[in-house]
Amino acid sequence: MLATLATATAIGATVAAGYQSMSPTGQFYGRTFTGLRRGTKQLALTYDDGPNDPHTLHLLDVLANHQVRATFFLIGQYVRKRPDIVREISDAGHAIGNHTFTHPLLTFQSTSEIKRQLSDCARAITDAAGIHTNLFRPPFGGRRPAVLRIARQLGLDPIMWNVTGYDWNAPSPEYIQHKVTGKIHGGNVILLHDGGHKYFGADRSNTVIASDKIIFRYKSNGYEFVTIPEMISRTSQRRSP
Repeated sequence: MLATLATATAIGATVAAGYQSMSPTGQFYGRTFTGLRRGTKQLALTYDDGPNDPHTLHLLDVLANHQVRATFFLIGQYVRKRPDIVREISDAGHAIGNHTFTHPLLTFQSTSEIKRQLSDCARAITDAAGIHTNLFRPPFGGRRPAVLRIARQLGLDPIMWNVTGYDWNAPSPEYIQHKVTGKIHGGNVILLHDGGHKYFGADRSNTVIASDKIIFRYKSNGYEFVTIPEMISRTSQRRSP
């Protein structure tokens, strides 16, 4: 009986640990940024897996039309492929983050490979746009203590999310919009994708259209769209005496 209980407990602990390693809002393995307090009238749009031609460029047009700035977590190998798009993102005033060089699941990578992935991506972004980002988002949200430790050693703040549009295989813009609006409560970090980690040139036209609709809806309701650095800054200001 005790052996069975011990086995069940061990299995439960393993499942819980695995869940926490992938849960976007889980804090078991270390602190990550997931947004502001519920009810705050700021929202942060974040886009993963770019740069991507032509959809990142179309998205930049949408954001410019609404006078909204977002945060782009870029894959280093695509940055090397299209540094001109990275410069356009930066020149438009959007924030840029590190999304590793080739988008592996870092949970199962060695410490040397984790460091290489982050360092190579950081170097690609600097070479492309002349900036040093301090933002990092782990691919698939996968992390363990070593991932967060190495990221911070490299001066990177781990950024997760608390709303996603499930847009990597979305059948329509309306589907993406429904997934996002069903979870918005204010202060949210919204995960969307302007590219695809499997190959350059992934179709993200539905995300572009959905972004336009989401921005229009929430700006009309008095919300402000901010970048991740702006959102973090507001968190720090509230903590100040």
